Amino acid sequence: MKIRRTDPLLAAFAVVVACMTPASLFADEQAAHWSYEGEEGPAHWGEISDDFHMCKDGRNQSPINLKHDVDAELPELVLDYYSSPNLVTNNGHTIQLDLDSGSYLRIPSRGSSFELKQFHFHSPSEHTINGKSFAMEMHFVHADEYGELAVVGVMIDEGEENPVLNQLRGFMPEHAGESKKPPIGIQETDLLPPTRDYFYYSGSLTTPPCSEGVGWIVLKKSIEASADQIALFKDRLGPATNRPIQPHNARLVLD
Repeated sequence: MKIRRTDPLLAAFAVVVACMTPASLFADEQAAHWSYEGEEGPAHWGEISDDFHMCKDGRNQSPINLKHDVDAELPELVLDYYSSPNLVTNNGHTIQLDLDSGSYLRIPSRGSSFELKQFHFHSPSEHTINGKSFAMEMHFVHADEYGELAVVGVMIDEGEENPVLNQLRGFMPEHAGESKKPPIGIQETDLLPPTRDYFYYSGSLTTPPCSEGVGWIVLKKSIEASADQIALFKDRLGPATNRPIQPHNARLVLD
C-alpha cells in the first residue's frame, strides 16, 4: 500500500517526532538497580520498582523486529554530525559518549531540528531486521530546544575493523561508574552507513523505566566492526546488554 503525504499515518510521523519523551527519561541513573541478567534482568524490570511498571504493562514497547508493514513516503533525514565526544562513561549498562554541541538531525520537510547529545552501544543488537540480529547496535540520542527526543539506531555487523571505533579502544572505561576525557575527537558521520533509508515506528525506552511515546528511526543499512572490537565492548559490559524483542501489538512499521 502506497501512502501519499496527506495520509494521516504519515502525518502521525511528524506528530510523534515532535512530541517524544523528555531526554531526562533516557538517563541510566535510576533509584532502583536493574540489570540485564538474573532477578534484576529484563523479565523482572516491571517488578523492581513502581516507576518501572511500563516495562510489564506497556503495550508499545521496544525493541521490536523490524519488517516491511507500510510503504510510506517518509521524510528525508539529514544527519549533520560535526561535534566530538567530551566525556566517555561506563555506566554499568553501556558505554556512552556525551558530545559537544554542533551536531544535528534535521528533517527539512518538517522544519524539525534535533541536536545530537550522546550515543551509546548495545550488544547484541536490540532491534532485529526481518528476524536478523546484529552483533551490536548504536543509539544516537537527539533533543530539540524543548527537550523532545529523536533517536536514530544503527546496526553493526561483525566484519572489517572499524577505524572510528578503533580510536575509542584506548580510553573506553573499564569499570562501571568510570568516565574518561577522550584525548582525540572522532567524526560521528564515519559511524553511519552511506545511505539514510530507515524504518520508523512508535515505541518505548529499551531500558527502565520503559516509558512509551518514543519515536524510533532505525537505519536499514548496517556498518561493520571487527570481532576484537565487539569482544572489547563485551569485556567491559558483559556478554549481553540488550532487551529482548517485544510484541508488535498491532503497531505498524513505516519504511
